[in-house]
Amino acid sequence: MRYHFDFGWLAEYYPTLIKGVLVTVELTLIGAVLGIILGIACAWARALGPSWLKPLVAAYVELIRNTPFLIQLFFIFFGLPGIGVQMNEMTAANLAMIINLGAYSCEIIRAGIQATPRGQFEAGASLAMTRFETFRHVVLVPSLQRIWPALSSQVVIVMLGSSVVSQIAAEDLTFAANFIQSRSFRAFEAYFVSTAIYLALAVLLRQALAVVGKLIFPRRVRQ
Repeated sequence: MRYHFDFGWLAEYYPTLIKGVLVTVELTLIGAVLGIILGIACAWARALGPSWLKPLVAAYVELIRNTPFLIQLFFIFFGLPGIGVQMNEMTAANLAMIINLGAYSCEIIRAGIQATPRGQFEAGASLAMTRFETFRHVVLVPSLQRIWPALSSQVVIVMLGSSVVSQIAAEDLTFAANFIQSRSFRAFEAYFVSTAIYLALAVLLRQALAVVGKLIFPRRVRQ
């Protein structure tokens, strides 16, 4: 039996696809910005923070890095209501992505901090800066510049991983593809188009992050 490929009928579902793309972009932007901020805070805690805080952050990082993102999402959306913490699907999806990226970006950023020449810490101390002030004004930007390509790749991975939020009925691109194929029974076309869109989003996101990196870090770090 030959399969007749037909993409023309997808025109009536363009609003659904566009909505799915916008939701995926929204999740990615919120997750990336807040996740990186969380990662910076955790990296500081692990590398330069007080001794009592380091094991707590290490436990968080190991827990998130060694459990599936889908289970983390289900725990937030289905598990937390069991102890009275209620939230809608978009809030749960955003929180899961922030927590997940925070853990991974923590280790990436910490690697950049550990690669910082010791002299930069000593320079901050000679100016009577606290450890936090030294981190903020002397260490952070060069560290981020060193690891920006790796951090950008992790953001792209989290964007692609966001496809699982459709499992809690968040109306992202995967949710849109599932909806279309359930109505049309043309799974090949629905998932082919959604795959192409994810590919385009990943390429565009990587390019956008490269541009952001050039704007934030106009000069290369000199060792």
